[in-house]
Amino acid sequence: MTSRISRHALATFLAFGVIAAAVSAAAPDPNNPTGTHGLVMVDKLGGHVRFFDPISHTELSNLAIGVNPHELAISPDHKTAYVPVYGDGVYGDNPHPGHTIGIVDLVSRQVVGMIDVSPYIAPHGVQVDFAGTVYVTCDSSRKLLVINPKKRSIEAAIDEEGTGHWLVVLPDGSKAYVANKQDKPFVSVIDLKARKMVGRVPTPNGTQGIAASPDGKQVVVLDFVKPVMMVIDTTTDKIVDTIPLKDNPGGAYRVRFTPDGSKILTNNGSPAIVNILDASNLHGEQHVLRVGKDPMGFGFAPDGRTALVGNHGDGTVSIIDVKQARVTGNFPAGTGIEFISYY
Repeated sequence: MTSRISRHALATFLAFGVIAAAVSAAAPDPNNPTGTHGLVMVDKLGGHVRFFDPISHTELSNLAIGVNPHELAISPDHKTAYVPVYGDGVYGDNPHPGHTIGIVDLVSRQVVGMIDVSPYIAPHGVQVDFAGTVYVTCDSSRKLLVINPKKRSIEAAIDEEGTGHWLVVLPDGSKAYVANKQDKPFVSVIDLKARKMVGRVPTPNGTQGIAASPDGKQVVVLDFVKPVMMVIDTTTDKIVDTIPLKDNPGGAYRVRFTPDGSKILTNNGSPAIVNILDASNLHGEQHVLRVGKDPMGFGFAPDGRTALVGNHGDGTVSIIDVKQARVTGNFPAGTGIEFISYY
């Protein structure tokens, strides 16, 4: 099944600007962006950043960025992206770890610089705040770095006690939560104003994907072993609910809220599925969709209903109608897409 342009799709995209503005006004979160200017993807396996037409899903251009680029964070003005270059290995086996963050100009679609984070190595998860500060986990160094992108310098290196993999920064920029995979049985809580670790949320099996709600009141995190999603109250930093994930045989990989906060999407690689949950009724019905091999990052279009998921294992992207809970298409994209974002 391939994506096709239709009058409906074009009309929907022309309405994106109005919808995106409404979403932004209702629940601003610089780490869950959407927008009408373009569509960018991190091709981890291919070592490129790729730009696509957001309607036709055809590739427009691409940039070599280094070996094993991972995540991507977009500046609040949507003009710049920051891409950690991880190195030639995987978590726990990275023999030649990277030490740079690529700076990509989203207007010119060019690499305009690199931030060297030495002596810290293996940069992986990345987030921003509304002031433009960049936060990056370096799993081999067990640090959360606070980076000034204008000066291209490290302002602080915060010990988070685990091999931080993925992280979230709350929309108000007050705290970060770091998932430590199976290395440590807790989520690290970081006070970003004091720039120190202030808590541990116990997670006995370790953790994978992690996401913050648009209002910043909750952080959801996926159990590394069991098919459950845990809900952290960000006021108390305690787990207040645990949600079984339908048809998941083990721990799921990634989790994201839709920009309006109404749905939560998770994915798993075996079988290759996406679960859609109602954020207002987490114990309610879940829709389970089959997608391509080894799904990873999600991206959300500003129409409020279209989600993309990069199928890291087969060089494709699946198109999901979130409201109708169905896969509507699929298109080729690079070698293995790790991260997707509209901007």
